[in-house]
Amino acid sequence: MTVLDDIPPVVAGPSHARGRVAELQAIRARVLAGPCEKATKAQHAKGKLTARERIELLLDAGSFQEVEQLRRHRATGFGLEAKRPHTDGVITGWGTVEGRTVFVYAHDFRIFGGALGEAHATKIHKIMDMAIAAGAPLVSLNDGAGARIQEGVSALAGYGGIFQRNTKASGVIPQISVMLGPCAGGAAYSPALTDFVFMVRETSQMFITGPDVVKAVTGEEITQNGLGGADVHAEASGVCHFAYDDEETCLAEVRYLLSLLPQNNREFPPRTPCTDPPARRSEVLLDLVPADGNRPYDMARVIEEIVDDGEVLEVHERWARNIICAFGRLDGQVVGIVANQPQTLAGVLDIEASQKAARFVQLCDAFSIPLITLLDVPGFLPGVDQEHGGIIRHGAKLLYAYCNATVPRISLILRKAYGGAYIVMDSQSIGADLTYAWPTNEIAVMGAEGAANVIFRRQIAAADDPETMRARMVKEYRSELMHPYYAAERGLVDDVIDPAATREVLIRSLAMLRTKHADLPSRKHGNPPQ
Repeated sequence: MTVLDDIPPVVAGPSHARGRVAELQAIRARVLAGPCEKATKAQHAKGKLTARERIELLLDAGSFQEVEQLRRHRATGFGLEAKRPHTDGVITGWGTVEGRTVFVYAHDFRIFGGALGEAHATKIHKIMDMAIAAGAPLVSLNDGAGARIQEGVSALAGYGGIFQRNTKASGVIPQISVMLGPCAGGAAYSPALTDFVFMVRETSQMFITGPDVVKAVTGEEITQNGLGGADVHAEASGVCHFAYDDEETCLAEVRYLLSLLPQNNREFPPRTPCTDPPARRSEVLLDLVPADGNRPYDMARVIEEIVDDGEVLEVHERWARNIICAFGRLDGQVVGIVANQPQTLAGVLDIEASQKAARFVQLCDAFSIPLITLLDVPGFLPGVDQEHGGIIRHGAKLLYAYCNATVPRISLILRKAYGGAYIVMDSQSIGADLTYAWPTNEIAVMGAEGAANVIFRRQIAAADDPETMRARMVKEYRSELMHPYYAAERGLVDDVIDPAATREVLIRSLAMLRTKHADLPSRKHGNPPQ
């Protein structure tokens, strides 16, 4: 007989450990099952997944560790004391994406419509604080009906705490908002403070005031999707960076984006093995970009030719299409690419393009992502609307972002680079580390035609054949001040390169700049143009 034989058998009752564990498991099973089957079916009937199904798609299988699963609200009045479900309508915790830690919170629309109350907000505050402390990305899966009206100002204060933490985390850890349902009123400001916003067509909407309020105040009739749907925000407002047809595709793309981003601002983006030869020549570039500066082409195809395996993730693809902002890899290293798009508005810079590029440059700089800028820009878009809309102020945002960036910066001039737009698009004079140009480049204050009309106005007017004289003066101006080597001769371009060798040149340059270190003046923060 051993000592263990003297121990009486355990009775599985609530006063014993095994009984308590069984009780815990029963509670946990009820929590994982959700409020009721009817609520789950209603969620699926709308074409939406449940909060836990979304988390399973986002994170690596079996990696999710939930926090405060058993949390319940303590509010009373308006019947709340009789309804105190576990989780309080939000699931919080952490897991991994491709083996790297990611924090997540997901509104559970089946409980209080995902509305935010005091306990609900406190859970979100806690997971946000954990993400900041751990230095890992935060993903919010949004599907909520706004503040819980029954809890009054306590719910509103909860939003304030979220906004404050969004701001604290800005530029410290990547923040991604995934809109998978309604998001109205003040709740919409949290996604607006994060780095990226994903939306799903038909099922997600964002607006400050809903269609009913709009109709009451202005008399305009509009649907929820027409007011704040995914396509509206992806094309018109620029609030949404990525829009997809279904949740599965959306969450898969969130995973892909996370694979391109560092864990925090103290780390570099993950580098992957590259099978695409660094010295691969792209002869197709010689034919893809016409030498005639007036002929359009697709800059996206140029980018695909240069990056590893042609893989590019374009940000804000459908908003401000005259400029491209995208992530790609060069020899396995993540880079941010800013490029004019000659297919749209000839690639000019306007208000929206300046805003789009400025924020992308700031994001890349915050998270140590090198910047590649591809120029083919005829200038800023002229017009009364642009001037009255503040093109000076908005264009200055892009200028400020580049001047303030300390990451490796390489610019490449493909064709046109005219006027102030040339300077703003990361020219050597505002701090680009290296500036290259193709033999087709034209760098000048303005196009040859416009310059000749100004400089030789009197000669042209006095000539017997003004058109012949104008053509001769244009040719003379171009040969004197706009030939491909003019800027290189003056040290404003580091080298004129063979377009087919672009990939190799960029990769070699990035390798040299990998250890770049640059300090900004000591200050609390700058005062960028708004």
